[in-house]
Amino acid sequence: MTTVLSLTDASYIRNRRPILDSVNWQVDDSERWVILGPNGAGKTTILKLVTANDFPTTGTVDVLGHRLGKVDIFELRARLGFVSSATARRIPPNEIVRDVVLTAAYSVEGRWNEEYDAIDVRQADRVLAEWDLLELADQPFGTLSDGERKRTLIARAVMTDPELLLLDEPSASLDLGARERLLQMLSGFAQSPYSPAMVMVTHHVEEIPPGFTHVMLVSGGKVQAAGPIAETLTAENLEATFGMPFELTEAGGRYAAKARSAAV
Repeated sequence: MTTVLSLTDASYIRNRRPILDSVNWQVDDSERWVILGPNGAGKTTILKLVTANDFPTTGTVDVLGHRLGKVDIFELRARLGFVSSATARRIPPNEIVRDVVLTAAYSVEGRWNEEYDAIDVRQADRVLAEWDLLELADQPFGTLSDGERKRTLIARAVMTDPELLLLDEPSASLDLGARERLLQMLSGFAQSPYSPAMVMVTHHVEEIPPGFTHVMLVSGGKVQAAGPIAETLTAENLEATFGMPFELTEAGGRYAAKARSAAV
């Protein structure tokens, strides 16, 4: 196994307030991680550091064998796949779906004067087919449903065969059907031996796709627990993270949590 991501005593302070407090975390290339925690826990800040969109106040962050502050961040970002709601807002609504995916080859949003060869187009169509989007390839991005947009952004993120795929709440805002379809596809992708290391941020245990191997629970900028899902995702750790007692169940690799009643 190769370590693709390592945070060592990483802290992030803004306006004298610690957003992250001495985070230690390591991700290997065969692992698929979920970061779970309440609003304001520091989950998205961790992704900001990993994508080199910010730097730790203290401690170190190593991504794909390179330390932030000592690497060309533009070359590093080219090796990462990143999906967030902010990405969707930057996509021109009239851009057709094939071009949304294709322009990842130049790391631009909105096709302009770039030139693409037949290999790029074949790769884009292959990825679109994998995410069940090929029949939508010529439709404007702005006409898609929320679920179709999320899958298009993931297809764009994997277009360049990244070494690390980062997903910031990919199923947020989706209805039940769209969420389940996306989670099924993420599950299949996560279980492929050809897929890159993956890190997904979510608020809900119900949104953890089968095939994800590890979980890190974060609260108040601190890591409450981290490790293999089967050992780490427990009712006790959820209580420590969210501040209330839970009943946790698992069936077929899917998890569900609900507040424990006072009578239990």
